[in-house]
Amino acid sequence: MTDQYAPPYRITPGILHSIEQIGEALGNLRLHSESTAIPILRRGNRIKIVQASLAIEGNSLSLEQVTAVISGKRVLAQPREIQEVRNAFAAYEKLPDWTAHSRTDLLAAHSLLMAGLVDEPGYFRSGGVGIRRGGEVIHVAPSAERVPALMDDLLTWLEKTDEHPLVASCVFHYEFEFIHPFEDGNGRLGRLWQTLILTQWRPIFALLPVESIIRDRQQDYYAALGLADHTADATAFIEFMLAAILRAIEESALTSDQESDHQSDQVMWLLLALRKSQRSAVDIMTELGLSHRPTFRKNYLHPALEAGLIEMTQPGTPRARNQKYRLTARGLQLLNKEET
Repeated sequence: MTDQYAPPYRITPGILHSIEQIGEALGNLRLHSESTAIPILRRGNRIKIVQASLAIEGNSLSLEQVTAVISGKRVLAQPREIQEVRNAFAAYEKLPDWTAHSRTDLLAAHSLLMAGLVDEPGYFRSGGVGIRRGGEVIHVAPSAERVPALMDDLLTWLEKTDEHPLVASCVFHYEFEFIHPFEDGNGRLGRLWQTLILTQWRPIFALLPVESIIRDRQQDYYAALGLADHTADATAFIEFMLAAILRAIEESALTSDQESDHQSDQVMWLLLALRKSQRSAVDIMTELGLSHRPTFRKNYLHPALEAGLIEMTQPGTPRARNQKYRLTARGLQLLNKEET
């Protein structure tokens, strides 16, 4: 391990401006522990994060299916995809217990994230690896013999750097993907570890679905990684990731008390509609006087499902024609609390 190691990147005016914008956006976040919306958003955003990060890697499970898996319901899907969901949710739940610059914690995270998916979870790769996209090799990672030293260099830099955590998290993410230290799972672990770095700076990042923005801009994500490879520094990737972080903050339902309260009201109306019996989506919409199905799903149904307040009667087939919804014990408890 060299004393002079420093990942190559530049701090551009654009990066400085993004840091300033993110700081202002974070200042607008208001959380109140007494708000009904907070547990809803905490669990719901965690599910969105897991679903998005796995979707980037090719997992085909929908948000409804991921919610069902995490709730312990039976889902008709490939066993590997179900295992990926369970592992990823457990890994994100474990974030508060890990230290970002710890090699032991990094290996433990990989072990949890990839349990049952690779032969040796929690161990650096023992062979060479290249990244293919569209049948073309776009990146050849350093040899396996170099991986332990390279990762020690990177983790030591992360521990000692005075760089702004926003920048440091992006640099780590890029360098981690460049080294590609594991047989598989490098993409999802790199995103998980950037979230960890940011969360240890500002805990609110545990609730911000940055991974959803990356999923929506997946080709730009890969292009930024490729450009950083081509220029041999992480600047382009830092710029991309800071823009994604800012977008995640701006789109978050946590950006104002008014929006949080509004979502809380919408979920409570949905719970009230299910107070006496299980009902179909059409019946619930009729009860609530709603006609636009996408709005109903986005603002009412999905938040309640993601928070574990309601459940599908047929979770294994989310799009079943005779699908209905019912209160969970948690939803009934919340409803009774609100009514007393």
